[in-house]
Amino acid sequence: MSQQFQPPGQPQPGYGYPPPPAPKKSSAGKIVGFSCLGVVGVVVLLGVVGAVVGDGGDPATGAAKPAAAASGDAAKGSEAKPDSAAPEKKAAVSVVAKKAEFKESVIADGSAYTSVAVTITNNSSKPINVNPLYFTITDTAGTKHVAELAADENQIATVELAPGENITGSITGKGGFNPKTVTYTDGLIGKSVRADVS
Repeated sequence: MSQQFQPPGQPQPGYGYPPPPAPKKSSAGKIVGFSCLGVVGVVVLLGVVGAVVGDGGDPATGAAKPAAAASGDAAKGSEAKPDSAAPEKKAAVSVVAKKAEFKESVIADGSAYTSVAVTITNNSSKPINVNPLYFTITDTAGTKHVAELAADENQIATVELAPGENITGSITGKGGFNPKTVTYTDGLIGKSVRADVS
């Protein structure tokens, strides 16, 4: 005697209805996942490109590192003397910092503040942006102080400096301290230039 089976989706004798088929998975999760992965990939790519494009300059001075000897013969020979006739290459951005008297603005809250007069010069061939938020002051104890916005009447302006231009203004930190250095960062994540406070 032959057994006959019911067609799929019909109740089976003795077992009832078969389990419902599993729902199809939506691809929305995959799309969101790949989008997030793409954003992370772009950020990593920008970081790698920035590292490759950078000239390996010294962040403390903004000066480029000297090039290595071109050939083994030159390295074996006597030490090369610097050519006194060759002009010294200027850093792309130069910063000069001097102690300054704090001139309280209307916005200052009456607390103690320390100001430093800063002159920044664009020696590069491209414009640079200057903003009080791009500066930090390091005191003699090694503590960094961020710029307090609009506390000093002479605060450095937010401007774009064309090649060859410069600007002078104050950078002010909250509290009374002895400033040692001022650091300017080209943008929030660009190259840093440090200057001693005289």
